[in-house]
Amino acid sequence: MTPKEFGLLLISVLTSVSGQFFLKLGALKLGKVTTGNLVSHVLSIVTTPELLTGLVCYGLGAIAYILLLTRVKLSVAGPSAALIYVFSVLLGYFAFQESISANRVVGLGFIVCGVVLIAWQR
Repeated sequence: MTPKEFGLLLISVLTSVSGQFFLKLGALKLGKVTTGNLVSHVLSIVTTPELLTGLVCYGLGAIAYILLLTRVKLSVAGPSAALIYVFSVLLGYFAFQESISANRVVGLGFIVCGVVLIAWQR
């Protein structure tokens, strides 16, 4: 993967993780969904700025990923996008004080090692 291709991957990953961040903020703002408030919650999605921002970030991430796919094999780009999982766990830890168990740390380590092995070129 060239530096430009890695840059596209990074943009895709970071905008997707930003989308998750804003979707979580919006979800916290909405509160829990029950059968009684389902319709109002669905309608509130279009009026909650955090949720709209999250969806825009996801859209930008998808555009960057599509541009990456024009340059890189799917067998490289797809698994490399798994870095979203790593950044999402870290975001949950730092932004929302979610705990990270030892099993999760090991799993994230495997993801990072797998991405490095797949993206590495000789």
